[in-house]
Amino acid sequence: MSFPSDLEIARSVSPRPIADVARDLGLHDEEVEPYGRTKAKVTIAAIRRLEGANPRGKYVVVTAISPTPLGEGKTTTTIGLTQGLNRIGKRAAVAIRQPSLGPVFGIKGGAAGGGYSQVIPMEDFNLHLTGDVHAIGAAHNLAAAFLDNHLHHKNRLGIDPQTILWPRVVDISDRAIRRVVIGLGGRENGVPRETEFVITVASEVMAVLALASDLADLRVRLGRIVMATTVDGRPVTADDLKVAGAMTALLTDAIKPNLLQTLEGGPAFVHCGPFANIAHGNNSVLADRLALATNDIVCTEAGFGADMGAEKFFDIKCRASGLRPDAAVVVATIRALKMHGGVGKIVAGKPLDAALLEENVAAVRAGAANLAKQIENVTVFGVPVVVAINSFPTDTPAEVEAIREVSLAAGARDAVLARHFTDGGAGAEDLARAVWAAAEEGAPNFQLLYPDDAPLVDKIEAVATKIYGADGVDLSPAAAKALKLYEEMGFGHLPVCMAKTQYSLSHDASLKGRPTGFRLPIREVRLSAGAGFVTPLVGEMRTMPGLPSVPGGENIDVDADGNIVGLF
Repeated sequence: MSFPSDLEIARSVSPRPIADVARDLGLHDEEVEPYGRTKAKVTIAAIRRLEGANPRGKYVVVTAISPTPLGEGKTTTTIGLTQGLNRIGKRAAVAIRQPSLGPVFGIKGGAAGGGYSQVIPMEDFNLHLTGDVHAIGAAHNLAAAFLDNHLHHKNRLGIDPQTILWPRVVDISDRAIRRVVIGLGGRENGVPRETEFVITVASEVMAVLALASDLADLRVRLGRIVMATTVDGRPVTADDLKVAGAMTALLTDAIKPNLLQTLEGGPAFVHCGPFANIAHGNNSVLADRLALATNDIVCTEAGFGADMGAEKFFDIKCRASGLRPDAAVVVATIRALKMHGGVGKIVAGKPLDAALLEENVAAVRAGAANLAKQIENVTVFGVPVVVAINSFPTDTPAEVEAIREVSLAAGARDAVLARHFTDGGAGAEDLARAVWAAAEEGAPNFQLLYPDDAPLVDKIEAVATKIYGADGVDLSPAAAKALKLYEEMGFGHLPVCMAKTQYSLSHDASLKGRPTGFRLPIREVRLSAGAGFVTPLVGEMRTMPGLPSVPGGENIDVDADGNIVGLF
């Protein structure tokens, strides 16, 4: 008998009424805004009340090794770990991102977890949920329309069209609109200029929403977004264009965290979804605060490997929120470590290379250099690490032991085999005990990678050399000019949000394992003054993905009874 699909598993469970999940958290009825019976939004007032009444729970971030195109089960592990913690008697919640429609209809598919460790309803989770991403896109594109309308109506602010930083967004992978020319067709259609589209989850509005502490902070952050500069070099903000208030109005519901549940009926907060290879790759500060105020322990997920989402979790999210982590989990799979060790090839949509299914302890040990580096990338912040070995049926005891030995030698507190995909929370109880013990120890020596007052180029160098293992950084003339300009404009105190490939510690996706002897090329640098960071674009990193030759959306349909099919 074949293992059931994620969708079949999700539909085999009868969800608890979301009102019951909310009451278990201590939420009052008037603090919960239901979207049907299985999902709801929670008011900001509820967060303030609960933070004043309850102690803060323990804060655990789940990250990973450098992933393959199939992913290493990080979301599944985050959910399974939370279910495991509840099973061993801890009040636990999961806090994760909502996926972009780009990957859902492209390569990756859904992001609600997998097997018996999922957030439900998985169809809603993976598609529109409560409409937050659409609201973000509308707010972003409203600002773009105001900017071009200002150019059309005499440009009284003196904006230099060659300096416009603000693209348009759409939440579908579409390479054909990466670079476009707008305003064609005559004077009444606006001022012709070249611009671009980026995917909505890479929008600065998404990053702003994820980092905002309340509605007033959201309004301030939106207002200080720099959209262009004038001909004499002054920044032009969303407040200057008088659009920030209207943008905030579009986001008054989107700022409220979404409450769902796991397959085992525990609380799941799903809010915001910035990409980790382009943006900061973490769910919202508000969702984490709500979860921490209502639980003994909260497991949140940072996108991709520890060099990407976890570094940004510490240096951007924790810097902005003031929250401090207690422990971290690094997820690893044997098949991915074999690939990092030079064996086999993993291509999304194609059968797994047979070489990855055979025992090869030597390849695991060689590839585990990547795991060792990612453990170091967390411990440099002073945070204790537990390695979660995400189990597959073809893994052997000798391969598992090899990972454990490498993990402990690299400084991990523990390395635990987890079977949450097949066994749900029961398969993650050992992992839950190890993580609780690490969180109890805590991170009294937590530290950020660099100080606020370091020059921007030094911050980039710190990430490149200490986290990626580069020998140094090579700035293009355009990148060097942008860094100088942003410091002159008063933004030198901001952290950096590196945009690079997730498939390697370096800028080159083909360099697996733990590459050395490379320098990190920075082709351009963008300012996100509202979100509060500067984004260096590394190598050929793009902000609008393309669809593969066979998009995953080809499998998605609706059956005769109106049920969505083909999600995975």
